[in-house]
Amino acid sequence: MDATHKIIHIDMDAFYASVEQRDNPDYRGKPIVVGGGPEGRGGVVAAASYEARKFGIRSAMPSKKAVQLCPHVIFVYPRFAAYREVSRQIREIFHRYTDIIEPLSLDEAYLDVTHDKLNIGSAIDIAKLIRKQIKEETGLTASAGVSSSKFVAKIASDINKPDGLTFIGPSKIEAFMEKLPVEKFFGVGKVTADKMKGMGLHTGADLKKLSEDELVKHFGKSGRFFYKIVRGIDNRIVQPDRETKSLGAEDTFSYDLRTEEEMNEELDKIALIVFERLKKYDLKGRTITLKVKYHDFKQITRNHSFPYPVGDLETIAQTAKDLLLKSGLENVKVRLLGISLSNFNEIPERIVEKGNYRQLKLFSTDF
Repeated sequence: MDATHKIIHIDMDAFYASVEQRDNPDYRGKPIVVGGGPEGRGGVVAAASYEARKFGIRSAMPSKKAVQLCPHVIFVYPRFAAYREVSRQIREIFHRYTDIIEPLSLDEAYLDVTHDKLNIGSAIDIAKLIRKQIKEETGLTASAGVSSSKFVAKIASDINKPDGLTFIGPSKIEAFMEKLPVEKFFGVGKVTADKMKGMGLHTGADLKKLSEDELVKHFGKSGRFFYKIVRGIDNRIVQPDRETKSLGAEDTFSYDLRTEEEMNEELDKIALIVFERLKKYDLKGRTITLKVKYHDFKQITRNHSFPYPVGDLETIAQTAKDLLLKSGLENVKVRLLGISLSNFNEIPERIVEKGNYRQLKLFSTDF
């Protein structure tokens, strides 16, 4: 993407938790967690207020760990209808300035304002106006990153959270990337970050010392992305319309998972990520697929198809756990787990809309 592009990344601050604190005065100023089970038994953290984050609580953390960190934390059952309504309000604000919007979830999106509707011209001024209108119309705060590429805009939006705005101009991007810790790079999880640090690669400047071939040798096809991005080269455009054939998430672990409890705990975290991504696109799928990679790099997939579309967190997590159990857990060492949904549009004719739910038609089959 060249320097003439103007990209804004808007990220709502502690979105789910902030909506709950806005709507319930008793929660304001207190550490609250959205998600998890009663009194923290079971499940994972979907969102944590900034008061809870001070205790080290983070999203995707097991609820029991959250209770250990903050015994007086308040667990709140998620209200996704309320979050979707606020997300709709925010999207309407975005559309006042541009129709080139790529939502990443209910609470964040990229906007291309290279040619904005109101001919304001300045991406910084547009970001300021968007944040001001979000605050006035929803009572919530948002942080914004402004740059000429998606990658840098997203990183920038996180620099001055909460309620912040950061601009990184084209002339500053390469110097900014050189100082960036490797774990901040897109696609660098804990395992890859540990590998990089083991090679003495701690910042973008360190990555820049390696050739493209060397990066590919050590990190596969991601190496080509690292080579370009550390030099400020990001040719990805903001994509308002993308056909989604499957959607999922996976995680590679720095140690072998050996017990069912460990594996189920990780599946809960992954299921939450998949669930939130489904909400982003307002999707449900008929097929849930589990991916397992063992310590010897052997990989298997197992799937289950439903006669109707599903998308709720409980079904995703429990189906993945059932598939894992059926795959056999005796004497296994697991290094990667993944969950995905597919068959979004392949809905059998026997499924019809009935109010707010789908009901199976009665039918007979001769065998």
